[in-house]
Amino acid sequence: ACFRLLCSLLIPALFLSGILCVCLVVLLWGTRLWILQRKKQLDAAGKDGKRPLLVAFFHPYCNAGGGGERVLWCAIRTLQKKYRNVTCVVYTGDRDATGEEIVEGAFRRFNIKLSHPVKFVFLEKRYLVEASLYPHFTLLGQSLGSVFLGWEALLKCVPDIYIDSMGYAFTLPLFKYLGGCRVGCYVHYPTISTDMLSVVRNQDTRFNNAAFITNNPLFSKFKLIYYYFFAFMYGLVGSCSDVIMVNSSWTLNHILSLWRAGACTSVVYPPCDVQTFLDIPLEEEKSTTEYSIVSISQFRPEKDHPLQIRAFAKLLKEKRLGQQPSVKLILIGGCRNQQDEERVNNLKRLCEELGVSNNVTFRINIPFEELKRHLAKATIGLHTMWNEHFGIGVVECMAAGTVILAHNSGGPKLDIVVPHEGHTTGFLAENEDSYAEMMAYILSLSPEKRLEIRENARHSVHRFSDQHFEETFQLSVEPLFK
Repeated sequence: ACFRLLCSLLIPALFLSGILCVCLVVLLWGTRLWILQRKKQLDAAGKDGKRPLLVAFFHPYCNAGGGGERVLWCAIRTLQKKYRNVTCVVYTGDRDATGEEIVEGAFRRFNIKLSHPVKFVFLEKRYLVEASLYPHFTLLGQSLGSVFLGWEALLKCVPDIYIDSMGYAFTLPLFKYLGGCRVGCYVHYPTISTDMLSVVRNQDTRFNNAAFITNNPLFSKFKLIYYYFFAFMYGLVGSCSDVIMVNSSWTLNHILSLWRAGACTSVVYPPCDVQTFLDIPLEEEKSTTEYSIVSISQFRPEKDHPLQIRAFAKLLKEKRLGQQPSVKLILIGGCRNQQDEERVNNLKRLCEELGVSNNVTFRINIPFEELKRHLAKATIGLHTMWNEHFGIGVVECMAAGTVILAHNSGGPKLDIVVPHEGHTTGFLAENEDSYAEMMAYILSLSPEKRLEIRENARHSVHRFSDQHFEETFQLSVEPLFK
């Protein structure tokens, strides 16, 4: 009787599931045909009768002025140089600026001049990808939000080639299967990484894993299941990309383990404006009464500025025993909002608690020329982010001629602060003690030895130049144009 009851329930359920699946397939296929029909109607032929190839970049914050934006404009400039019959499109949510102002901003900030106009598609629903909208389940919320934002983008302009240049992998299947586009992506860092999974698994308290979760085994288990589910979905959507570019070996390792698409994945180092910093004259230090240690990074929690201040305080405490020159720490960075400003105030309070306020200077949102002046005078360039995916600031410090001291993880460890032709290019540390020890060691070196390390570092950064990016980017995207 139980078996008959089970069959009587199971067979209709399977039949209903089958009908729903068929309806879904028909709906998706119909949507695809409708979108492709719209594309034919909207497309216009060029002067020679040939329709230009539309290459669209999904970059909702294209006017932000960070390293990701530098990649975007260099990528567009590269395509304009290489392909004549290409029109570049940028999907952006920067509705407070005109297209001309955005292009002018790219030239002013990055010295990148485009040879042809760019078409901008302004999106109205950018708020859907902002973290503040999702106080809980942020990763999932932003990813689903990006699908709705991607749908708006697709309805406004259907390209031939779609490139996600900002890390919204959940838009890739949308453009590939509904838009009929060839799709590629440039991954600055994975939305979720195996490191993030291990942090939750080991119940470590970090900026993205609150103490109330780590202290509760049930919450930790639930978060781990959520992360594994999200990692599975992230792998699924990412693997549909035809071309995958990553910015470092660290990002490569994570993307290979999550997306499992090694055949179409390659490392394309981001273009750093190394020449600007290489123009700073490199001279042997004269006898000095003060050493400066400079840190360049936005005032965000993951940059771990408190570690810099605590390590510096420890260095000063140990240095007071001798009669060496005084040492100053200069924290240079951008403040994006009120939260960042509050973070700076907390850092200033930490300096007061540790008694180092007189030796620490904060320089916020300073002009580029002032940044160069600080780097030209600095002895040490300091960077403390754990698992930094690449580290443009690290490259800039090395190009400017400082002795770099970065975190022994991520991009700095695997790609940047590595021996060049067998010679030392900089140093790595992991915690308060090792940072303090390494700073003391660098300051104890002779000016001649420091100059040698600075020269090695400068010679090593040419592989992060605009020219090297253009060559590797061209090679990587070639399959999309065939």
